[in-house]
Amino acid sequence: MTLEILPVAGLPEFVAGDVVAEALVVAARPEPGLQEGDVVVVTSKIVSKAEGRVVVLDGTTTAERLVADESVRVLRRRGDLVVSETRHGFVCANAGVDRSNVAEGSAVLLPIDPDRSARRIRDGLRARLGVELAVIVSDTFGRPWRRGLTDVALGCAGLGPILDLRGTVDVSGRLLSATEVAVADELAAAADLVMGKASGIGAAVVRGVDHGWLREGSVGRELVRHSSEDLFR
Repeated sequence: MTLEILPVAGLPEFVAGDVVAEALVVAARPEPGLQEGDVVVVTSKIVSKAEGRVVVLDGTTTAERLVADESVRVLRRRGDLVVSETRHGFVCANAGVDRSNVAEGSAVLLPIDPDRSARRIRDGLRARLGVELAVIVSDTFGRPWRRGLTDVALGCAGLGPILDLRGTVDVSGRLLSATEVAVADELAAAADLVMGKASGIGAAVVRGVDHGWLREGSVGRELVRHSSEDLFR
């Protein structure tokens, strides 16, 4: 399998009420285009802005207050850094409240339902283009025990987020009993390589994905490990 990762340049600065699918169709024409079987990766910041999840900070609404409101449980604190669990089940820094790439004095919150957001964008692209593709809504997370940041899938539509290899055998014929590959996270991270953090490119197309990964009814929430399976919570 050979993958192409193609940036979608020329997207506008989104505001509440904008239709992300419509903007993607315009920006992707003619290059890179959107084809059957493509996976379109869209940053959650674009989605949040279009869905009105931007909050102006003032004397009453502070970043600290937003982190508290967006958290269902605080796991760790160190200075201004809070590691908490959001209502989505994500464990991340500052409950995903972000003040980068947004107007001074404002903060962006995570989409309320990233899977629903991904479905809405996918439905809009299918209606406008008549092609079957998948959509990932991505965001940047840190990782326990590892330095550096990487992008992960918050929500997805039309893509199985996990490739379950349990019950298959490796090249040596050994039975795999625990291997589940987070393909949606891997595709989100790959797409970020062409989007960057300060380029203003908020979407990318991953082309050449195994069609066996594309399926209806799957959601990004499948990637969230339940606390009963988590040895560290």
